[in-house]
Amino acid sequence: MAASGLRAMVGVKRVIDYAVKVRVKPDKTGVVTDGVKHSMNPFCEIAVEEAVRLKEKKLVSEVVAVSCGPQQCQETIRTALAMGADRGMHVEVPAGDYEHLSPFHVSKILAALAKKEGVDLLLLGKQAIDDDCNQTGQMTAAFLDWPQGTFASEVTVDGDWLKVEREVDGGLETVRLKLPAVVTADLRLNEPRYATLPNIMKAKKKKVEVVKPSDLGVDLAPRVKTLSVDDPPQRKSGVKVETVDDLVAKLKESGRI
Repeated sequence: MAASGLRAMVGVKRVIDYAVKVRVKPDKTGVVTDGVKHSMNPFCEIAVEEAVRLKEKKLVSEVVAVSCGPQQCQETIRTALAMGADRGMHVEVPAGDYEHLSPFHVSKILAALAKKEGVDLLLLGKQAIDDDCNQTGQMTAAFLDWPQGTFASEVTVDGDWLKVEREVDGGLETVRLKLPAVVTADLRLNEPRYATLPNIMKAKKKKVEVVKPSDLGVDLAPRVKTLSVDDPPQRKSGVKVETVDDLVAKLKESGRI
């Protein structure tokens, strides 16, 4: 395939805004989402920005933004369109089913859409800040049988290949992937742009196609059951000591040494 003809798809997830203090429901079945500010997952923003930059370099011909969830997810898609994506796809999942939607289901949906749309590059955030699963990109690549470059801090298109610099525990690793491929964006890949008012207005006129999981042959039956969601334990207050001897005595008393 010619690099100029690459088509990119980007997954964008609607999450509780990072600045909001999350509250657990009284029945401990999840967190409170009603009346809470939501926004695009920050790592998904980075993925959108990278796709748009590749398009601006004329390495990608079209960017399609995809989101799975209830009607409100279209706001997240519109944000991606305002950033520069060309069109959107909303996989509509009712609120009741969305509570049980897992990375497994989302991966099957994205894989089906990637095949249906004939895309060459699937860009995702490395993880979502609500569940921190870090699973969707890897499982999607497995369902598609495509190579994957996760935790990307730099992406370079070289004909039918991608060079991806990855952030790993020991430093940086560079891999070469044959297109089509899946890439997940890490924090240092880029700094997403702010959508300008003219582009926000233009985004309102861009096409957003609505499909259902059943149209893609995906069954949303729950595979994982959440037993309980609890607040983290409160941190206990510390104790001041006057001398090193007092410190050692306290540590012995608490069984630390």
